[in-house]
Amino acid sequence: MQNLSHYVIGDLQGCDGQFQQLLRNLPNAPGQRLTLAGDLINRGPQSLQTLRTVMAMGDRARTVLGNHDLHLLAVSQGIRPLHKDDTLHDILDAPDREELIDWLRHRPLAIHEQNHLIVHAGVLPQWNLEQALALAGEVESMLQSDHWIDFLTHMYGNQPARWSDDLAGYERLRCIINAFTRVRFCQADGTMDFSVKEGADAAPEELMPWFEVPGRRTEDVTVVFGHWSTLGLVLRPNLIALDTGCVWGGKLTAVRLEDRALFQVQCPQAQKPG
Repeated sequence: MQNLSHYVIGDLQGCDGQFQQLLRNLPNAPGQRLTLAGDLINRGPQSLQTLRTVMAMGDRARTVLGNHDLHLLAVSQGIRPLHKDDTLHDILDAPDREELIDWLRHRPLAIHEQNHLIVHAGVLPQWNLEQALALAGEVESMLQSDHWIDFLTHMYGNQPARWSDDLAGYERLRCIINAFTRVRFCQADGTMDFSVKEGADAAPEELMPWFEVPGRRTEDVTVVFGHWSTLGLVLRPNLIALDTGCVWGGKLTAVRLEDRALFQVQCPQAQKPG
């Protein structure tokens, strides 16, 4: 098949009904290719069905890993407890649980498509495209290895908050994974800050969205990401933000990469902010 339309879709977070509705609304349905910006699951009402839906789509749909997807991996191995607003019980109790977990841990952290770099949360301003893909590959190799459970026990924490090429071991991998799946704000020198989750205007003066740090080395590629529902939809020449708060009663959003055409469906509120 030639000239297939390619759509990137924001955080599903277990809202399979809205995902199915959005798919029906996309033109060129038989030939469309999809990339999902991570957080397939959690907080919405249909985490298990959402995971099964994406899995069943095979090569037609790809996804990067988000922080909620990694949380499921950690919970499934007894490394982290369930949170009160988690909706992961149906996956953890599913007869195909091990197949689902294994499939999820083999997903990438970053995808390069048509000069678009698709990640869940962000990219550190010190990284160029090639470095970002290589560093994502380091974490992917660990998650797909026989040592993945041990890695998950060292994955959590806010330090180191600033990238250095000299970082090694679990500190290096933790910094990489925090950038790809958690970052919103940075200081001017690229140091990550995880204390603020509100919109771009809510941060203290010394912080800025990661994509506005001066000299960001991925400015020559369009970075596409989700994760930041309070930021909402952003369409710039080299930036697409796609998390429009589906699980919070907002919308589920898809953008067609070829022409920036926008497709959205309204979502019922599954969780209340805060």
